[in-house]
Amino acid sequence: MIVIGAVAAVPVVLFIVAAIRTKTYPFAKIAVEDTPAAAVMPSERAVERLAGGIRIPTVSSAVDEQSDNPFEKFKAYLPAAYPELYRNLDTLTVNRYGLLLRWPGSNTSLRPILLCSHYDVVPVMNYDPATPDAPLPGWDRPPFSGAVADGRIYGRGTLDMKGMLFSILEAADSLLAEGFRPERDVWFAFGFDEETGGTAGAVNIAQYFKQHDMVFDAVYDEGGIISAPGLGGIRVPVTLVGTAEKGFCTIRIRVFGQGGHSSMPPARGSLVDAAEIMVRLNRRQLPARLTAPVAAFLDRVGGAMGFTRRMAIANRWLFGGMLLRSFGKNPATAALVRTTTAVTMAQGSDAPNVLASEAVVTVNFRLLPGTSTEQVRRHVEEICKGYRTEIEVVSAREPSRISPDDVHAFDVIGRSLARLYPAAVVTPYLTLGGTDAYKYESVSPNVYRFMPVLLTEQERQTIHNENESISLENYGRMIAYFTDLIRDYR
Repeated sequence: MIVIGAVAAVPVVLFIVAAIRTKTYPFAKIAVEDTPAAAVMPSERAVERLAGGIRIPTVSSAVDEQSDNPFEKFKAYLPAAYPELYRNLDTLTVNRYGLLLRWPGSNTSLRPILLCSHYDVVPVMNYDPATPDAPLPGWDRPPFSGAVADGRIYGRGTLDMKGMLFSILEAADSLLAEGFRPERDVWFAFGFDEETGGTAGAVNIAQYFKQHDMVFDAVYDEGGIISAPGLGGIRVPVTLVGTAEKGFCTIRIRVFGQGGHSSMPPARGSLVDAAEIMVRLNRRQLPARLTAPVAAFLDRVGGAMGFTRRMAIANRWLFGGMLLRSFGKNPATAALVRTTTAVTMAQGSDAPNVLASEAVVTVNFRLLPGTSTEQVRRHVEEICKGYRTEIEVVSAREPSRISPDDVHAFDVIGRSLARLYPAAVVTPYLTLGGTDAYKYESVSPNVYRFMPVLLTEQERQTIHNENESISLENYGRMIAYFTDLIRDYR
């Protein structure tokens, strides 16, 4: 009876310990007052300059156009739109369309900073350059109109990423007009092929920096955003600063079996085996785990969550499995804690009455920091044991390093946002998609992925989609953010 009583008391003791730890856990302090974002509107000139840039359809696939090249037009547009910047800053072109500007600082002993963006955009479905003003399904305004209506600027690139590019230039232009000179060199780097991998743009720009032995105190590029209140039950905006980004690995699996005529099928065929492999890949995924950016995110925002969630975060030693399972219930949060497996392509024979002797399955993995492409390849080999297969890594990129969140370069982000979003919580985060920022890790230990806009879920859905647009308030606050960052970086 004594033993039974002691065993029964264990859950009670664990709960008491967990509750005490929850009460004393050092969550970041969060002010939950409903403090609105500052009302900052861009000037008419700033709006028109961005709208003019949107009207140039720099779709990635058009970079090699022999006539009427939009990238040539955009390259010529910036000096015309910002004559004082181009007159006073050093300018350089890398690999034809990679654009660099350098604002010399007063103290050459300080490491420079680098602000990045890109001006290529993804295609628009059914868009015909011959009829640019033709209405398209899902678009309230033509996709390259740069139309200004209802408090918004419309067009492909307003959010990804011309809006950020023009915000940076507007900030620099206004500071230059004030007679401001930065203490350290400020560089701007604008790629032209980020949407197709950045191998011609950012890769060569980074190589230029390395050749000149340059090391930056910080690199700022796209990645996270300011999430509107409501994320995970949090009642304040959350500033998601990507301190790392996932890698990727695309693997092609060739599955061999008996081919022939469908009138006499074997007990098994290559496509049946391929189907079993696909099911195995989906069921036996790599284990979920918390990386440093996501753990830091939980510590920063957990204080604004309910008691149950706070208890799980504060007692990961006890509730770690439950916490990971809760992440796994939603594809967006599951991607934060898992190297994801996506079976994207499958191919058998080309005819309905032919059994293929070879089936092909293509799988795309997105790798958590700390997981290597070699680990993924071995995982696939283990899945395919017992089948006749040939495994090929088609393309791969290791996950990024994790940049620190306890340094000046990270703190500057919060200070630059404080006036604009006084209630926002600034937290490290894991960027799920690929960015040009990855290429600049070789020239700085501090690489941060963040676009300073507050977006609702509906607005986020327009990125790479129909009706892409940016509110005038977001554009104005983004200009103000970069103005403060450049002015106050010491």
